[in-house]
Amino acid sequence: MQWLQNPNKSNVGNLNNVRREASRHFRNKKKEHLKAKIDEIETNSKIENIVECYKGINDFKKDYQSRTNIIKDEKGDLVAYLDNTVGRWGKYFSQLLNVREVK
Repeated sequence: MQWLQNPNKSNVGNLNNVRREASRHFRNKKKEHLKAKIDEIETNSKIENIVECYKGINDFKKDYQSRTNIIKDEKGDLVAYLDNTVGRWGKYFSQLLNVREVK
């Protein structure tokens, strides 16, 4: 924090060095993790553990998919904020479940 508050040349250089080392560290950790997963898949393939082999392959094929919580309100407008979506779901289910049966 002191390096950010006092931006002289030495502080900026120190901050950039720390950032570079952190990026390098996490990049190496990611490589190690991926290599371990590949080795695990290869081992499962060699010992003919097909189910685990294909589970590992499918995990590699799937990318990160962000989750969106967008719904429509009564007017048809899109609602994206968490408080509004929770309120909308509450109203929807109260309307859905509080229907009286007509005979």
